[in-house]
Amino acid sequence: MRLEDGEHRVDVKAGHAPVLPLETLQALSPRPGQVYVDLTAGRGGHAARVAKEIGPLGKVVLFDLDRDNLLFAAARVRESVGREPSSIHSSFASVSRELQALGLEADLVLADLGFASTQVDDPARGLSFMRDGPLDMRLDSSSGMTAAELVASASERELGEVIARFGEEPLARKIASKIIAARALEPISTTAQLADLVREAYGSRARTSRLHPATKTFQALRIAVNDELGALAALLDAISTAARRISEGRPSWLRPGARVAIIGFHSLEDRLVKQCFADMCKSGLADEITDGPVVSSEIESAENPRARSAKLRAVTVGRTSTANTA
Repeated sequence: MRLEDGEHRVDVKAGHAPVLPLETLQALSPRPGQVYVDLTAGRGGHAARVAKEIGPLGKVVLFDLDRDNLLFAAARVRESVGREPSSIHSSFASVSRELQALGLEADLVLADLGFASTQVDDPARGLSFMRDGPLDMRLDSSSGMTAAELVASASERELGEVIARFGEEPLARKIASKIIAARALEPISTTAQLADLVREAYGSRARTSRLHPATKTFQALRIAVNDELGALAALLDAISTAARRISEGRPSWLRPGARVAIIGFHSLEDRLVKQCFADMCKSGLADEITDGPVVSSEIESAENPRARSAKLRAVTVGRTSTANTA
């Protein structure tokens, strides 16, 4: 769903620090007049920077599942270059269809797979075990199953598999058992309830755990609720398909020589991106821009703890041309 200018007024003063800002800009190497697609617009930090580089003749397309963040990011881009971006309230898995509908081919593509601090800090979103709120976890709060509904309806085996697969949690079965026993007594509807149950499942291990005991369980449920890995797999397939079409001289949503950068925050995401980019490079469909993953500096990690786990990978897709290379 495309959002039109003027639907809401947005305060562009508030913000959120994007991770790896300089490294991302270097990997994308934006040039005036190019088409930039931000698949996870968030609060517009990356988009505003790239928009300045591609200038008023460039085009910006923003995707996000969070309607409020999408409007906010669009306002930042508008303030940066004085023109309205195309804003699409949808999963980035639909990028091929949406760009074809707009009649555009992307020169630059970015997917920052983290979520905005504004989402984490809002107790109503249910993303954090540090703030009590409804057990929601949806990035698009207008549709889909909440984490509370998932916890209430899944079997013990299904819950254990979700927590083990998406959270890589060694105590997944024990945590699932604890959840099933607790929900038989009362609904598990808040983040505090769930965090307490996970802590109980950890027992004495909770005192020596490097991470908060609930970290991996919350990650797992959030990934499941939003089908994050499914969407990422669909995006990577769209990128690979576009690269093959370019190699065959057929039209694509990516322009030959397009630069594609993806920032992941945990091993499940990074593994998918690493394998896809490696396969494309091995097949001659892409060239690696980054020499392995790019990580944050000590200074950035100290100033922005979210950046500590970020890994940036980037490739040039299809035939390169002087218009798209640094």
